[in-house]
Amino acid sequence: MALRRISHEPAYVLHRYDWSESSLILDVFTRHHGRIALVAKGAKKPSSNFRPVLLPLQPLRVTYGGDGEIRPLKEAEWVGGHVMPTGDALLAGYYLNELLIRLLARDDPHAALFDAYASAVLVLAGELGQAAGARDPRDTLEPALRAFELVLLREAGHLPPLDLQAFTLAPLQAGERYALVPEGGLVRQAEDNSRPGLEAGRWLALAQALEQPAAYGPVLRVVAEVAGELKSQLRAVLHYHCGVSVLRTRQLMMDLQAL
Repeated sequence: MALRRISHEPAYVLHRYDWSESSLILDVFTRHHGRIALVAKGAKKPSSNFRPVLLPLQPLRVTYGGDGEIRPLKEAEWVGGHVMPTGDALLAGYYLNELLIRLLARDDPHAALFDAYASAVLVLAGELGQAAGARDPRDTLEPALRAFELVLLREAGHLPPLDLQAFTLAPLQAGERYALVPEGGLVRQAEDNSRPGLEAGRWLALAQALEQPAAYGPVLRVVAEVAGELKSQLRAVLHYHCGVSVLRTRQLMMDLQAL
């Protein structure tokens, strides 16, 4: 019986691990097949065709075979289109990769999330610097992360409704502020509550943007005005579902800032 073969599949390398002296195990995010594990035999050899292309945050098309847990990589082609993000944007890209690894199961397709990830990487690379209405591409870094976090949580099934109150499922009240809590959803803020929150209209705008077929762009435009207020709320939800208090890439960012 012939082994299954997948050809020219859009993909990104999320992480790579050494396997033997010359080969690599790759954690790869593909558009039609989700997260998969591939073995790139001989990829560490100077003469390998894999060596210059198996890089993170770079769009690839991969061909692989087999039905096992770890499948052999046959071909990998760099699609091109943007340069590698650098500096804070590079660390932000590694942060997105860590989120995908922690929150997505293997072999679970998420085509819409793949497209959102591709768009986020373009923003980090500076190719879509005007996407959130910013003159300086660096100003889109925080909105780019917050927008992707929202799309990821929604696609992974971890985002509560953003147009209803938690527990009662009553509609949001115009003019009221609501905070997003990991255990339930949107909770109305009391006047003396210092917990970060957003006005009801902002949450409703985000809910509508997330319903768009290609949600990342619309969400990014809404998030651009409230990224700072969303940061701690989304972080709490992500940590809750990842089961950690601090993500590794965030700890790395803090360590570098301390230096």
